[in-house]
Amino acid sequence: MSYAPENPAQLVVDGVERSLDIAATWVAWDGLPIHDEETGDETGDQWTPLKALRRIGDHLVDHLHEVEALLAGATPMPDEWHGRFVTLEADWQPLTRVDLDEAGSRLRRLARTYLLRYAAAGPAEWDAPRGEAWTLREIAEHVSHVSGYAEYVGRLK
Repeated sequence: MSYAPENPAQLVVDGVERSLDIAATWVAWDGLPIHDEETGDETGDQWTPLKALRRIGDHLVDHLHEVEALLAGATPMPDEWHGRFVTLEADWQPLTRVDLDEAGSRLRRLARTYLLRYAAAGPAEWDAPRGEAWTLREIAEHVSHVSGYAEYVGRLK
């Protein structure tokens, strides 16, 4: 199966690679919370490297589920994530090279799953209207900005 360069899911792959490029610097994290400059919230919207990687994965899973449900003619499950406003205890752990390698493998596989799924669905499905839902192209464009989670932490070296 070939992947036409116009496959909108390539945007997801590119977003994951941007995220991992930024994350490559996170083993230098000092353990202090990083605050979202946009909201200025120093309590609920704290960031750590592991939180950013978790949110990237959650976002990819959430919208991949949406894509699959739409292609199956089903209603996607409602979004019940606690989202970026919750920092879990596990998010405070230091990020090691092995953690980063594991996250990279996981996130790249998820991104490739988008690419494969969109290729299998075919170009006719990418822009097909889906009622109130986004088209598959719009979902891919949205998910391509997943690197925003990495940008909350930023480059640390």
